[in-house]
Amino acid sequence: MGVDESVEIKDSYPGKLTLKVVITCLLAASGGLIFGYDHGVSGGVTSMDSFLKRFFPSVYEKETHLPHKANQYCKFNSQILTFFTSCLYLSALIASLCSSPITRLLGRKATMFLGGVFFVTGALFNGLATGIWMLIVGRLLLGFGIGCANASVPIYVSEMAPHKYRGALNMCFQLSIATGIFAANLLNYYFSKMLNGEGWRLSLGLGAAPAIIFMIGAILLPESPSSLVERGKVEEARKQLVQIRGTPNIEAELDDILAASEASKQVKNPWKSLFTERKYKPQLTFALCIPFFQQFTGLNSITFYAPILFRTIGFGSNASLMSAVIIGSFKPVSTLVSIMLVDKFGRRTLFLEGGGQMFVCQIVMTVAIACAFGTSGSPSHLPKWYAGVVVGVICIYVCGYAWSWGPLGWLVPSEIYPLEIRPAAQSITVAVNMISTFFIAQFFTAMLCHFKFGLFIFFGCFVVLMTAFIYYFLPETKGVPIEEMSIVWQQHPFWRKFVQPKQSLEMGKLDS
Repeated sequence: MGVDESVEIKDSYPGKLTLKVVITCLLAASGGLIFGYDHGVSGGVTSMDSFLKRFFPSVYEKETHLPHKANQYCKFNSQILTFFTSCLYLSALIASLCSSPITRLLGRKATMFLGGVFFVTGALFNGLATGIWMLIVGRLLLGFGIGCANASVPIYVSEMAPHKYRGALNMCFQLSIATGIFAANLLNYYFSKMLNGEGWRLSLGLGAAPAIIFMIGAILLPESPSSLVERGKVEEARKQLVQIRGTPNIEAELDDILAASEASKQVKNPWKSLFTERKYKPQLTFALCIPFFQQFTGLNSITFYAPILFRTIGFGSNASLMSAVIIGSFKPVSTLVSIMLVDKFGRRTLFLEGGGQMFVCQIVMTVAIACAFGTSGSPSHLPKWYAGVVVGVICIYVCGYAWSWGPLGWLVPSEIYPLEIRPAAQSITVAVNMISTFFIAQFFTAMLCHFKFGLFIFFGCFVVLMTAFIYYFLPETKGVPIEEMSIVWQQHPFWRKFVQPKQSLEMGKLDS
């Protein structure tokens, strides 16, 4: 059960990687830019004194007047402040659940365009905010956009990409997220010094720019063949396959899509089927577990609050923003490494290596912060290079996440769902991701205040658990056509008892 369950499948799809597919997938994946930008911008903005003084004066007073020897773990502990960051994920949760019928009935493009509209409106609300209510409304609108984009983009890319390159092309979504986070950190650093302290308006409002590009892209993109067949446009799907595969010999792939569509029509209620039918137990398990574990690596707590975390450690305001920029730069580079390796070494290898790397770094961070602040939160007299070492360890930790759980947390769910439950299952994946992200975003500062350096032990325990989960339960999916993914479950020593008829299992036992 714990061995690499790679599946050898004869390549019956002769299509190649065409320029149209590359451009199409990159343009669709640009939705990750907005997600990443909104993901990263809030942490920097909430560490800007001008922003805190205007909207959260009580936090500003505590942060500026807290004695140096007082408990540094708790100086940013404010549930109102963290709700500014976390409310986005509540609306994203609602949107992810509501977007399933839109994605199925109107296509992937319609859901992406709707997400772009929410993105633009939310960014403008935040950039022009005059009160907390405008900040919250803007973040809620951004959340609706994220829910729509995350429920449609990974599915769209997986359906458009040739199976040999599906991993690399799908990871472009995570690369966009990482690039968006880095851009947010960099712009926060420069904008913090502009407009007489009102530079946070530029940081928040600039999210509208990539959102407009995403909206235009959603209009220009072709619809995926699977979505066309699902809506009865078979001839249009045939023409689309010929164009994106670069060969007229697409009958084998089209036949598989048609078969999947016929199976889809038999499922009148995909939500009910997903939760009640045994054959969908593997997909349901991963729809719930992978997004949950992805958030409980602890990475997003650093992404959201890196500037706040560094100010807690002892950096000044601008220095903390620059440290967040440095850390953010490692994410897109490491995601590129994952793109180059995922279709060669497979998903399991990257998952397991990344988990081990993150666990070691979390132990080192625990020791480092414990030595700096102990249990009282009072800073010790440590040399200046010490904080630099902490930043270095966090960079290594970020690399481990960025070539494993970051991109694979979106790739694996998007490629394992059969067509009949694909939109519903992806909506569950996004919903669980958003619930977990909301929890981390809302309660990180309170957890830091109460757990102190033990917070990293808390996340480290989850890293051990989820690495063991991948080792025992995830089959290798590299190189398997998306419409033939059922084979990996039928051959897995644990999941095959759920997906194969009892008669087949009994005959297999007799044969052995």
